[in-house]
Parts: sequence; C-alpha cells; structure tokens
Amino acid sequence: MRERRARRAPGPEILDYDALSRDLLRALRGRRSQVAWSRRLGAKSNIAYMWESGRRAPTAAKALNAAARAGIDVEDAVRRFYRTPPEWLERGDVTTRDGVATLLDDLRGRTPIGALAERTGRSRFAVSRWLAGDAEPRLPDFLRLLEAASLRVLDFIAVLVEPSRLPSIRNAWSELQRARRAAYEMPWSHAVLRALELTDYRRLAEHEPGFIARRIGVSVEEESRCLEMLERTGQITRRGRLLEAARPLAVDTRQNAAAGRKLKAFWSRVALDRIENGDEQGLFSYNLFSISEKDYQRLRELHLAYFRELRTIVASSTPAERVIVANVQLFGLDDPK
Repeated sequence: MRERRARRAPGPEILDYDALSRDLLRALRGRRSQVAWSRRLGAKSNIAYMWESGRRAPTAAKALNAAARAGIDVEDAVRRFYRTPPEWLERGDVTTRDGVATLLDDLRGRTPIGALAERTGRSRFAVSRWLAGDAEPRLPDFLRLLEAASLRVLDFIAVLVEPSRLPSIRNAWSELQRARRAAYEMPWSHAVLRALELTDYRRLAEHEPGFIARRIGVSVEEESRCLEMLERTGQITRRGRLLEAARPLAVDTRQNAAAGRKLKAFWSRVALDRIENGDEQGLFSYNLFSISEKDYQRLRELHLAYFRELRTIVASSTPAERVIVANVQLFGLDDPK
C-alpha cells in the first residue's frame, strides 16, 4: 500500500539534489581514498574528487555502475524498491542508459511529460529525451525526475545506502520513518492528514474539533488521539487558527512486510464495516471465476497498471474535496500458501 499526501505545487525544491548526489557518491566510495576509488572505477583522473566536489556529476548509469563496483547488487536493490518487480527488470540492465530510461518511464506511468517537466524545473525536451533513452540524465536530474515520477526518491536511496549516513536527507528520512510508524501504529492518523488538506477544512475560521471525525467516520476521541500523535511527531503544524501537514510526503508502507499486511487488513476491515453498514456510495464489487495461469498473470499486470494510473491521477488532483480509500484485491483461492 502507498499513502500519499497531495502533490506539492511547483516551487522551491524541498530536497537539494546536488547535495544528495554528492553525499550518495561519498557513501558509495566509503573509506577508500578518492584516488583509489577513481582507479577502481577505471578513470585516469581523480574523478571521485570531481564528483564529490560538485565540479562534475556522473550520469545516472555511471553512478549505478559505481554502486555495483562498491559491492551493491543494484538489480536486487531495484527489486526491493519495487517490492513487486516489473517484468522488464528481468530482461534489462538498470545500470545502462536504456535501463535508466526504462526505470524512469515505468515509474512515471501515464504522468504527462509536461507535468514531469513542471515538477522538475527541466524542459519538456530534456525530460522526453531522458525517458526515451536518447540522452542520459546526470545523477541530480535522475534523482529529481525519480522523485517527480514516484515521490519515493528517499526509498530509492535507502535500497542503495543507509539514508541516515547522508547529511542532506538525514532529517527527511527520519521524518519519513516517523510517518511510516504512525501509519502502522495508528492507521487513522493518515486519513486525518488527508482531511486537513480538504478545501472545506481550509475554509473554517479556526480548527473545529469533531469536523474531521464527521468527515471520515471516526469518533471524536480517535480524531483527538491522531492529532495529538501527529503534532507530537512533527507531522502537522499550526498555521494561524488551523492545522496543516508539515510538508508533502509519500509514505510507502511496504517497507515492513508484516506491519504492511496488518495495515492492509485494517483497511479491508474498514471496507467491510462500510459494506455491512449499507454504504451506498462506495464501490464494493467482486467477481469469482476460473482462469488460465497465463491470464491470471495478465490480470496481475492490469491490477498493477491500475494502481499506477490511480497514483498519477492522485498526484495532480486539485482541489482536495474528498478523502478516499482505494482497496482493490486480486488473489487465488487455490493458492497453496
């Protein structure tokens, strides 16, 4: 499951991608000297110094090749980033220009190139060439585009190196981990965050206890507990007489498999409660059938494609008028597990 906050409007970047690139390259080098590392990378000059000083930046493919030279299984890292690896990953090499282009194009789904250009501050022409593999993005632009396409650049860094080692994202990573724990321990807290984004809430003269509870169908006590925890962990702040999310985040809750399963079960029970209480507005459907294994795999791909399209719509949707749960299931009753 992925829970995401509304997409931030174009403006100053929250992350410093140039600093992040330098930090990542230093982490890949580890304790080796810059000269020794440059030689290991096959460079005749002290390329490590040039990269880490910001005088030059490697392409994304060169940076991923450096990660492989540092002993990181890059293909396995990308599998872990996806959780459910796409088929193309088994056929392609993500450390090549074409592999980088395929990765970025897959992550962006159906997000228009114009939207990606707006989010990254780069031209449509440049973004189009990067996605087609006609040009190679430098590492900072690769990370910038990956975030624009998926809102998960921190999770991508995390499958390569420990983010807490990188000064440029240490605080952001800590905040993201707190948000994950909140989702695991108090699932309604993220629904409360979404409610704070609603246009109707922003129109209130001041924060009104019980307003959120009524909108998302929880008790006033649950609303209060969630707000207290969100404020205590720095996820919300007071602006004037209202509350708001501290900053945009995409919270991928698949990092902890066991906790993620509990969270999926929680929202499934919420759906069950709504069905049993006669919810006439939600869409609760099922279809039971037999099918070939080949077509079952096709349905799985369709299921994943649906969620990618859903995320594309969510990322660009304004104004915030509804808090919605998309809870879609596809599973085999005859699965031996």
